[in-house]
Amino acid sequence: MPLALLCMSHSPLLEFTHPPQEVAEDVDAAFAAARGFVKDFAPDLVTVFGPDHYNGFFYELMPPYCIGLQARGVGDFGTAEGPLNVPRDTAHELAQAAMDAGVDLAVSLRMEVDHGIVQPLEILFGAADSVPVVPVFINSVAPPFTPVERVRALGQALGSRLARSDQRVLLVGSGGLSHDPPVPRLAGATPEAEQRLISNRNPTAQMRAARQQRVIDAAASFAAGDTELRDLNPEWDNRFLDHLAAAEFDAIDAYSNDDIVAQGGNSAQEIRSWIAAYAALSAAGPYRMTYRYYRPIKEYIAGFSVTTALPGAG
Repeated sequence: MPLALLCMSHSPLLEFTHPPQEVAEDVDAAFAAARGFVKDFAPDLVTVFGPDHYNGFFYELMPPYCIGLQARGVGDFGTAEGPLNVPRDTAHELAQAAMDAGVDLAVSLRMEVDHGIVQPLEILFGAADSVPVVPVFINSVAPPFTPVERVRALGQALGSRLARSDQRVLLVGSGGLSHDPPVPRLAGATPEAEQRLISNRNPTAQMRAARQQRVIDAAASFAAGDTELRDLNPEWDNRFLDHLAAAEFDAIDAYSNDDIVAQGGNSAQEIRSWIAAYAALSAAGPYRMTYRYYRPIKEYIAGFSVTTALPGAG
């Protein structure tokens, strides 16, 4: 049964900052193309690879990967709070398939996901619970990180199982590309900040609003050029997209974690979601990238991209 792929940058700022009209229309057109691709494919199941930003996963127990057997959105940055439509048996089978293939991961019956996983579902389907979905968390903000070749192994393990499914499966990768927003980091954190990184589940509405406002303010400063945030790197972003388009996974395997940060910024580790999704598609054989949109957008603090791909020779 066929697989299809859609990878897209997400941004918590989509509803909160206002890039020039021409840029906003450009992004809207890319999202419209993405929705058209999904509508034509008509998936029975979605497997979404995405990060978290200290909303559902904390240093009290930070796995490199986790599959949700049940999951709910936390409701951050305008995304909906509530349960996702997770087919539990299918999610369990995927977790077992990954471990059978030598990829260790965690599972959760109480997985909480933020905009990193919910936003693309809402953009593509209107609501996060409108389609059966298996959420796959990939740690992308909380060092230490696995080498990226292990992410490829995770994607290939899940893709090999999904390629034998009797369902039409859409692989979604959410995150990246180059960006360095003000996500808190353990290194150099104050004792109070460290405690929030260890466990800050279910913050008050006031605390969540304050955190969101800090990001919105940081985006305004970044767009105005009045900031110390690392700049976007379109050259690095497009080289990464070139590697994906050509299925050059050996070249991607050579990316070191330090180099990803140096070239793309601390949150560029979210390219892991793209690597996993494309590796999953590659498990079914050759593929071709059928759509590619890219634009560096400072108002979103993101090298912003949308791509689609289908099985078959290029």
